[in-house]
Amino acid sequence: MTIAVEKVLYTARATADGGRDGKVATSDGKLDVVVAPPAEMGGTGNGTNPEQLFAAGYAACFHSALKVVARKARQDVEGSTVTAEVGIGPINGGAGYGLEVALVVSLPGLERAVAEELVAKAHEVCPYSNATRGNIKVGLEVA
Repeated sequence: MTIAVEKVLYTARATADGGRDGKVATSDGKLDVVVAPPAEMGGTGNGTNPEQLFAAGYAACFHSALKVVARKARQDVEGSTVTAEVGIGPINGGAGYGLEVALVVSLPGLERAVAEELVAKAHEVCPYSNATRGNIKVGLEVA
């Protein structure tokens, strides 16, 4: 099932040159990074990699969604954090590569059941969660 955006509120634009061993820059100049495969994948590791960029975006987006659902539930999530772990590896017998994500959410001061409910609701709201749902494995953990 394809999810259609009803009204585009913002469009980000980034251009890659050189693939996994090059650079990526946004059209507004706020991001301009050298990318390189990590040493674990045979690269130099002398740059960031697409999985790190995806992890950073997913963690920030999920944290914003968490704050939205917490506000609606009248819960205080001050001091909360979201860590996204993005793994890459072969799929289909090595015919291609795929991703998997683990989101580790820390909600100090909240009862576990309340924290788990907020995390589940944030997973329904977050645009990254909606984009990945049904496509890649996304694990949710309340730390």
